Amino acid sequence: MSTTYDVVETLVANHRRFLSFLEKRVESREAAEDILQEAFVRGLDSPSLRQADSAVAWFYRALHNAVIDHYRRRGAEAKALQAMPQPEQDEMLDTICACVSDLINTLKPEYAQAIQRVDLDGLKPGDYAEEEKITANSARVRLFRAREALKRRVIQSCGTCAEHGCVECGCKRRTGEGACPPTG
Repeated sequence: MSTTYDVVETLVANHRRFLSFLEKRVESREAAEDILQEAFVRGLDSPSLRQADSAVAWFYRALHNAVIDHYRRRGAEAKALQAMPQPEQDEMLDTICACVSDLINTLKPEYAQAIQRVDLDGLKPGDYAEEEKITANSARVRLFRAREALKRRVIQSCGTCAEHGCVECGCKRRTGEGACPPTG
């Protein structure tokens, strides 16, 4: 009978093969690495993955399904983005709390630049990827991580007004009187 350690050891020993399998089926190494990482987490939580001798075959099936899910998500995401009306740039900037603008500068430089170029300057993510000489998928990942980091900073800085999107923000920064009260 295999232990969980045996299963993990078998999967880790095949990491390169798994990554190679994925790289041939998705658009970039970054996407392959993301899918593989997610599959490892899911696989280790799965009660059906308990035998080291069948772990590799089971994991390849899991990776195959993960690739299918990857393309389904991308297709659904593209459809949702096309269906969503884009707000006018001025309308968006009017509703963004001044705190957000200040907090962008506290992010890692590549995150701050991604938000600036795409969200504030209106550059398309594909054009941003070309500008930065990175893949489109890397640009999407960077933008996602940048937005998540900014969201965490806004929540830390602004507290409850951030939970409501800062649309009705009454903080002092927005009115030019000073900083939001600290939360926590």
